[in-house]
Amino acid sequence: MAVDPLIELRDVNKYFGDLHVLQDIDLTVGRGEVVVVIGPSGSGKSTLCRAINRLETVQSGTILLDGRPLPAEGKALARLRADVGMVFQSFNLFAHRTALQNVSLGQVKVRGRSREEADRRSHELLNRVGVADQADKYPAQLFDEPTSALDPEMINEVLEVMRHLAAEGMTMIVVTHEMGFARSAANRVVFMADGRIVEDRTPDEFFTDPSSDRARDFLSKILKH
Repeated sequence: MAVDPLIELRDVNKYFGDLHVLQDIDLTVGRGEVVVVIGPSGSGKSTLCRAINRLETVQSGTILLDGRPLPAEGKALARLRADVGMVFQSFNLFAHRTALQNVSLGQVKVRGRSREEADRRSHELLNRVGVADQADKYPAQLFDEPTSALDPEMINEVLEVMRHLAAEGMTMIVVTHEMGFARSAANRVVFMADGRIVEDRTPDEFFTDPSSDRARDFLSKILKH
């Protein structure tokens, strides 16, 4: 149990029809902790993240954020989402807004910042991830080189930003296939398979001596590539 729990899931279950995608999930993430979630496709990793932000409702169990149950809807949920960010695997950008406008939008609409303050902060953030020169481009223009999204150098730059955020005390749950990041930046590695948490251990313990056959099989495949 984390010393200062910020996120708690207790006996959480989620179904899509007959498919039991989250099965009796118990997970506690402490304030300032970085928890990396890994596992095969379809194991429930993304659904877990979406449930914490209530983008997915659960059929049973309890989700607590900072000791309080996850709000069902309305203003309380809006307030929670102002403090709980989620970065999606797909870009999910507004096509009619520039990169700068996309980054500034939430700051103005959710945080109540002025346009000038938001744009100033957005320029800092775009610079931080090395795309300040793309500020005035629209999302469609950013896909001129689709393979650039897979550029290892860019992946490393983004992961480095996340390491800095972790060092600054941001609490993060990260679903990733980047095992190097999991080893170097995570406090804990949560391994999921078939809707369950199979292992929840330190990176050193998990990568050097996984306790389950399922994790050993997963690592033997993914670490070959």
